[in-house]
Amino acid sequence: MTLADEINQAIKNNATIFGYRESIKFLKTSKPQKIILAKNAPENLRKEIEHNTKVAGVEVQIFEGTSKELGVFCGKPFPIAVLVIK
Repeated sequence: MTLADEINQAIKNNATIFGYRESIKFLKTSKPQKIILAKNAPENLRKEIEHNTKVAGVEVQIFEGTSKELGVFCGKPFPIAVLVIK
């Protein structure tokens, strides 16, 4: 299953969390299946997400597009830098 398929499946099943703050909260309280970062996510955001995923033992994947492209792909009218699949 490709990353695009996984994202589409998670959105259909309402198993996604969008945004940095919500992602960090979810990472600290639960264990998601996967974290997806946009290719152009800010460096400080990327480092904090990667640190927390290492601690939690969660896989991180990079979306090969910008945050605007990830937002459009998810059907949202705003950029998405971080996406959590529950």
